[in-house]
Amino acid sequence: MLLVVTLVATAALGVWWQRRQGVVRAARERGPASPAAAVAGPAPVDWAAHGVALAERRTFVQFSAELCAPCRATARVLRDVSAAHPDVTHREMDVDDHLDLVRAFGILRTPTALVLDAEGREVARASGGMNRAQALAALAVADPGARPASVPGS
Repeated sequence: MLLVVTLVATAALGVWWQRRQGVVRAARERGPASPAAAVAGPAPVDWAAHGVALAERRTFVQFSAELCAPCRATARVLRDVSAAHPDVTHREMDVDDHLDLVRAFGILRTPTALVLDAEGREVARASGGMNRAQALAALAVADPGARPASVPGS
C-alpha cells in the first residue's frame, strides 16, 4: 500500500512540475531589500556593462548553466523568436558568471528568461524550458498592446 501511495504522489508531483515549465508571469513590484533601499529606490541595472544591448521593444535575458539541457533548447527557441521580431533581442547569460544578477533578480533555477522593456526593466519572466508558444506569450504579457506575429513551427 505504501508503494502505491508513493507512486501516486510521485506521479502527481511530476505532473505539477511539468505544468510549471516555461509558465510566463508578469513582473511584480519587488519590495526593497532593506530600509536603506526604500529610501534610495531600486538600483537600475547597467545591462550594457553585462554585455546586453537592449532592443527597441523587448529583450529576452536568459540565465543558463553550462550543464543544463533545457537551457540549450530554450536558447534555440528564444533566438528563433527574436529573429522573427526585429525589435526583440535575446542574450544568454551563464549564472556562474553573473551571480550579482542572479541574486538581484532572485533566479532560483535554469533556464530562467527575463523579458526586459526598452529601458531595461523586467516586465515578465518564465522559469523552466520554453517552447515557441510560451516565448510569444511572454512577449504578449510584456506588451499587451501588441500582438506578436507567430513563428513558423509554433
